[in-house]
Amino acid sequence: MRFPKLAFVFIFLVCLVVYLTCVKRHYDDSKPQVSDQLPQHGTDTHKQLTSAQVVSEHFQYGIMFDAGSTGTRIHIFKFQIEPNEAPKLAHETFRAIKPGLSAYADDPEKSKEGMLELLNVAKDTIPETLWSSSPLMLRATAGLRLLPGEKATILLDKVREVFSESLFLFRPDSVSIMDGTDEGMSAWITINFLLGVLHGTEAPKVGMLDLGGGSTQITFALQDDKTIQTLPIDYVTSFQMFNISHALYSYSYLGLGLMSARLAVLGGIEGQPLPGPRELVSPCLAPDYSGQWDHAEVLYTVKGQKAGEPIYETCLTKVEKIIYKRVRKIEEVNDMDFYAFSYYYDRAVDLGLIDESAGGSVRVNDYIEGAKKVCNNMAAGGIKESPFLCLDLTYISVLLQELDFPPDKELKLARQINNVETSWALGATFHCIESLRKHGTC
Repeated sequence: MRFPKLAFVFIFLVCLVVYLTCVKRHYDDSKPQVSDQLPQHGTDTHKQLTSAQVVSEHFQYGIMFDAGSTGTRIHIFKFQIEPNEAPKLAHETFRAIKPGLSAYADDPEKSKEGMLELLNVAKDTIPETLWSSSPLMLRATAGLRLLPGEKATILLDKVREVFSESLFLFRPDSVSIMDGTDEGMSAWITINFLLGVLHGTEAPKVGMLDLGGGSTQITFALQDDKTIQTLPIDYVTSFQMFNISHALYSYSYLGLGLMSARLAVLGGIEGQPLPGPRELVSPCLAPDYSGQWDHAEVLYTVKGQKAGEPIYETCLTKVEKIIYKRVRKIEEVNDMDFYAFSYYYDRAVDLGLIDESAGGSVRVNDYIEGAKKVCNNMAAGGIKESPFLCLDLTYISVLLQELDFPPDKELKLARQINNVETSWALGATFHCIESLRKHGTC
């Protein structure tokens, strides 16, 4: 019996439909059941995760303790992190206490109270969910460098003990005495970062001068390869940031900070208290002056020499002998802008050269002429200023000239740039954050 052609067509179409239905069912069965994998209220949960990721991925906190010779300061930096971009500083919280950590050299246990006070500032500033990812560091500067090694070690161990219980991201090597060169490099990073020229290759970088109590630093970007090759290796430091290499002239002169230099000019010796009454006599003080000066936990009696010789000229000679051949000159300092900080700033304020809050600019010659004026005023019997101002200004003017800055060289003075403290702390913290992102460690 023969089937009509129409029946064959009908049977073929039925078979095709059955085949396609089976294939579709098999394909649907093999697909993952997405709806079954989502948790209840999946949309809300996804939003919450995204919000948490924004906090952790877009903001990074860093906590830096600056243990200086005269005080301990905490800087809490909040960085905004964006993919493939240089971090931006979103906010800084700053607090300071006195005295410096080195004041507790003979009783380290007493240092805990101040450390805990500053840690509470960090806990009040940083969301608790981010404590464990916020690196906590302490860098000690000249105050601890000048202590006998054992005393400094005991103090730092006490800090580590306190920090280890803080719940912040902490490693024992995050507490250390900062090398003077690193201090200068970190301050240089701070200034150029705040000025917005650190990330580029075209904008000129600025140099940095810092005059602390126990040491002084000079740091600037070297321009001439020949200069780099002729300098001693300990005067040149190199590092890479944002895939840009930087070669810096950076040197720290320990013992040439203003307070250490003042002691030397007065006739004392750092770390060696005088026996007996500890009396110092200096031509840099007014002839009829007698007073007391507390330095490094030692109380000195200081007096001026008898009247007769001109104070400025005699003081200048004394200062020049103290600093003679202790500082290296380098001509490149004349070819770039410099910012100056710490006691450079404070003494310019004392002279009325700049506003205490706003800062400003001075020339080296302003310090020279200021020293002459103050010293001559003391000789005439006027002691309205600090009894040490003649000595301090004379020392600063000689130091700058020994560093090869000419009298007409202009220096910019600032305590803050864009409302951020101009210390080395930002640069050191910033460098740590970069290392954490790249290597997982500071």
